[in-house]
Amino acid sequence: MSIAVVAIIGGVIISLAGIFTDAHTRKQKIKLKAIEKEVELEKLRLETYTVETEKMRLELEQSKMLLLEEKQNSTK
Repeated sequence: MSIAVVAIIGGVIISLAGIFTDAHTRKQKIKLKAIEKEVELEKLRLETYTVETEKMRLELEQSKMLLLEEKQNSTK
């Protein structure tokens, strides 16, 4: 009778270990997907920042050129 009880307890422990391991694995996969999405979002932010910075640089250069032309015209 004690062998049967040990076998049942062993089966329950093995089942619970499998359930906990599976839950942990799923949780880790979800975390990994979240991190991958964060990396993708950060890449998009960096790309947008780079484009906006270049756009602002071009606008500043254009403004400088217009001011220089205006200054040259006013001195003539």
